[in-house]
Amino acid sequence: MTVVDDDLWAAVGDPTRRRLLDLLLSDGSGTATSLSDRLPVTRQAVAKHLVVLDRVGLVHATTSGRERQFRVDEAQLARAVAQLADVGAAWNARLRRIRRIAESIERGRHAGTEQDQ
Repeated sequence: MTVVDDDLWAAVGDPTRRRLLDLLLSDGSGTATSLSDRLPVTRQAVAKHLVVLDRVGLVHATTSGRERQFRVDEAQLARAVAQLADVGAAWNARLRRIRRIAESIERGRHAGTEQDQ
């Protein structure tokens, strides 16, 4: 089982940050200014979101003149996707166990009802 990185998931839990990742993935890179032009938030808000994404390693910045160009770290993104897949598989297994228990209980109720008749 993969250990879940709570900081990573807190970072991608925000819809604006997920949208930033989408934009960076589709464009290859972007600055806080260029990204804010495409979102309903200020440049300052985008910059703060990028700091969070950078802190967990999902994006990295390089300086280009006065602006910082951000790019997605594909290895870290792949790690996040693997964690999500593992968590999803674990929850699917739990839900299958719960379903089997519920079905067993339901069969027991039907068997008890039939015996009462």
